[in-house]
Amino acid sequence: MKTIDYYNTHADHFAESTFNVDMESLYQPFLQLLSPNARILDLGCGSGRDSLGFKNKGYQVEAMDYSEELVKKAIILTGIKVKYQSFYDLNEVEHYDGIWACASLLHCDRNRLVDVIQRMLKALRLYGVIYMSFKYGDQDREKDGRYFTDLNEAQADRLLNGFNNLTLIQQWITVDKRPSRTEEWLNILIQKNKL
Repeated sequence: MKTIDYYNTHADHFAESTFNVDMESLYQPFLQLLSPNARILDLGCGSGRDSLGFKNKGYQVEAMDYSEELVKKAIILTGIKVKYQSFYDLNEVEHYDGIWACASLLHCDRNRLVDVIQRMLKALRLYGVIYMSFKYGDQDREKDGRYFTDLNEAQADRLLNGFNNLTLIQQWITVDKRPSRTEEWLNILIQKNKL
């Protein structure tokens, strides 16, 4: 819960430091696999930046986050209903065309990643797509009161090879888009290919 406490305490700063980041280059690989009226879940939506971006592009957007303060901010920003819920409790069945998990699963316990990805795949319709991003590395660590699960290509391959109902569409590394940040991110795009 320390990670959630961090976001509840620093919600204003987090929203301000992330809102103006240009996400278009990350949106495009994900959105090009979706129909224009697709239903997207923003899983771990934070202050709602990406939910708003998808809503403004005409998509049906649902969102959830486990920080009460960020949920409040996301509701105000987007005007949509935002669930106060953990990704550990995702329980929809074949409901979404796409799930956007940008910089959220990096707070998932490593030993629960398989379960959470299974839940995401269950929540997707056939041929639905998932985008997820992790800070690049191979450690489980704590920084500034937040728990992080870093991921590199080899770890991602081992993780995804445990599933027989997905296809890896793309995996690529980017540099943090926030000013004065140089951290690398591992971006993963997968598609559900079996029921």
